[in-house]
Amino acid sequence: MPPRSAFAGFRFPSEMIVVAVRWYLRFNLSYRDVEELLVERGIEVDHVTVYRWVQRFTPLLADVARYCRHSPGDRWFVDETYVKVNGVWRYVYRAID
Repeated sequence: MPPRSAFAGFRFPSEMIVVAVRWYLRFNLSYRDVEELLVERGIEVDHVTVYRWVQRFTPLLADVARYCRHSPGDRWFVDETYVKVNGVWRYVYRAID
């Protein structure tokens, strides 16, 4: 059997749940603010439901986002320039992770 989705059994589409949780986390909104934003878009949901979505799906979204982050050590950049020291031009560089 295929693995069951974390969103299975919910009345609202998974895209809408993810958007509501993302708004709450990204823009520092209250649950009632997220509820108002959803009502403006024609979706009636209670702020307690948004609270339950945030509690349930935040760890899942954080796990997914962790793989998308830049891991240290896979890219290096070199900054280089010439600097005049005691009247002599010197080549200076540094590596940045």
